[in-house]
Amino acid sequence: MSAENIVESIINRASVFKNRSVLDRSYVPDSLPHRERHLALLAELFKPIITSPGSVSTVALLIGDIGVGKTVTAHVFGRELVKVAEKKGIKLRYVHVNCHNARTLYSIVQSIATALGLNIPFRGLSPREMMLIVLNHMKRYDLHTIVTLDEFNYFIQVAGNDAVYFLVRIYDEYPEAEKRLHYILITRSLEVLGSLDPATESYITKHIIKFEPYKAAELFDILKQRRDLAFYENTVSDEVLEYVAELEGYDKGGKGNARAAIEMLLRAGVIADYEGSQYVKIEHVRKAVGEIREELLVDISDNLQFLQLHELMILKAIIRKLKSSGESYVKIGDAEEEYRYLCERYNTKPRRHTQVYEYIRNLKNMGIINTKISGKGFRGRTTLISVPVPLEPLEKRVDELIDKKLIERD
Repeated sequence: MSAENIVESIINRASVFKNRSVLDRSYVPDSLPHRERHLALLAELFKPIITSPGSVSTVALLIGDIGVGKTVTAHVFGRELVKVAEKKGIKLRYVHVNCHNARTLYSIVQSIATALGLNIPFRGLSPREMMLIVLNHMKRYDLHTIVTLDEFNYFIQVAGNDAVYFLVRIYDEYPEAEKRLHYILITRSLEVLGSLDPATESYITKHIIKFEPYKAAELFDILKQRRDLAFYENTVSDEVLEYVAELEGYDKGGKGNARAAIEMLLRAGVIADYEGSQYVKIEHVRKAVGEIREELLVDISDNLQFLQLHELMILKAIIRKLKSSGESYVKIGDAEEEYRYLCERYNTKPRRHTQVYEYIRNLKNMGIINTKISGKGFRGRTTLISVPVPLEPLEKRVDELIDKKLIERD
């Protein structure tokens, strides 16, 4: 097949996606599941911009680990407050600056000026001179501005205390001026603020909004929102979303990172398209995990060599049941039944249930499998088992080790 035919066949192939951009990191949704309280807190803090514009300069500090919604919450809040201000006849601008890219005082002030549409020759001007131009521009055109400094820790580390103090306490030098400039500062922890002097640190930490990692149920709601916008109907089941959510959910041992969960769903969809599948399946998610978390594959592969023969056999049984069912979890009873079949096939006496349960607990402790207790949809309570990585290469490696153990035994 020619290169042209290869490319054309892929382009013309049906896709599970109707709008992939919804899964992009830069996408800002209309609503934020499980971040309503954070939006409300921001609205309360920045309320004076609307009720008594110019009376006070507000600084809010958003704290939380990666992927917990800090950046998207700031974007959504800025967008919505601009709308509210417009209805009230107040000209409000929202400016978002990433300090990973703009790490110096000069580059941040320049970014603010550019976002506000100032066409000034920046070369030769000091940050202070540029900031005065910005403040005068805002006064002249009756503007108010919220500036979000994302990944603020980079700015602190590079620019230092004096630069931070200058930005957030600019009105200390002009106490009679109308307070038109406000800040939302975003960082992962308070630790980096320890390099600031006490006065600057206390000023910045006056209004802290903490973002906790997402739980699995919360991630499911976020993924469902994105699924409904990004994929064609009935191409991604709730079971797939639940599987992704439980892999990443903080209460299930994950990091609670919504960004990672959305990335996992995107990769699974891309893999489904590449394989020509009409649906995103659980195995597509496992393959996505294998691509994103290569270190997990390496760790599991390394740990396999330390397993006993019967631990390898129960793992193979789990893999076989997952492959045949196509589901995300297998019941411990079904896995044990398959294990006994394998023992017969390998002419090996099966271990008792209590020992099998110990094997499964050991596999979980080594990070090779995940387990949970059954909930809705199951009669009684039973242990459900899943494997977080692609099944085919894992089974191949398990088979190699089983064969090696059997040869050593004989």
